[in-house]
Amino acid sequence: MADRYLMTPLLARGALFSPFKRPHPDARVPPTRLVLPDVRIDLDRLARYERICGFATGADALPVTYPHVLGFPLAMRIMASRSFPLPLLGLVHTSIEITQRRALAAGEAYELGVCVAGLEPHRRGTQACVVTEARVGGELVWESRSVYLARHRTNGESGETASPVPRESDGGASLPVRAEWRLGGDVGRRYGAASGDRNPIHLHALTARLFGFPRAIAHGMWTVARCLAEQGPQDAVRLRAGFKAPVLLPGTVTYAADGPAFELRGTDSGRLHLTGDLQPIR
Repeated sequence: MADRYLMTPLLARGALFSPFKRPHPDARVPPTRLVLPDVRIDLDRLARYERICGFATGADALPVTYPHVLGFPLAMRIMASRSFPLPLLGLVHTSIEITQRRALAAGEAYELGVCVAGLEPHRRGTQACVVTEARVGGELVWESRSVYLARHRTNGESGETASPVPRESDGGASLPVRAEWRLGGDVGRRYGAASGDRNPIHLHALTARLFGFPRAIAHGMWTVARCLAEQGPQDAVRLRAGFKAPVLLPGTVTYAADGPAFELRGTDSGRLHLTGDLQPIR
């Protein structure tokens, strides 16, 4: 799927347009809705994704996060376009909410649709909500809302909604530790190969430094998927996750969870990288 729209040209196009954009919450949002019908799962690529994220391979059910991988090239086409009002360079994925209405089978054919739901002011800039939907036979079976922030000067006022994962742990009270993971420097490259998201900030220290990072950083969606792999297969669920700070590679992180809540912290620093919440729905 990711090969249908080569990501590198999209990143280059988005970078080319970025200096000419002046983000503002009142900017016009492109009405574009991109649709890709009859998407079939590449089982080899799925297996690579499952391995790098820690899911069991060979199961018929897709990981809850996998439709995001399928739809991401469509989202990139929109965000890298001239009409998208926020600059792609420096755009930060701050949160995601996924609603999966039933277990999704690897053998099904999916119709994917992606659009921008709108812009909102944020105390640090302007944020956009990108909506991705997956349908089977016309039935909506999966949807996500990803929030991306473009930082710029503001007057300090904000119309932003509350954090999608409001928890006491955001203030420093950690959840019970369940595991510790040592992450190699190649995690970003391996996830990029499996997902198609080969953003330079995730690949090598040298390319990450060009964008202000001391080392390569892990994909935010990899951190979510790695935590979900600890939860086991899921049917009808709602996932909410907030990205708090980048995970530098290589590094060691601590996974903690209690009931539906989970989080990821730096083992040595205690720095909060990710908060999440996974709830069953009816």
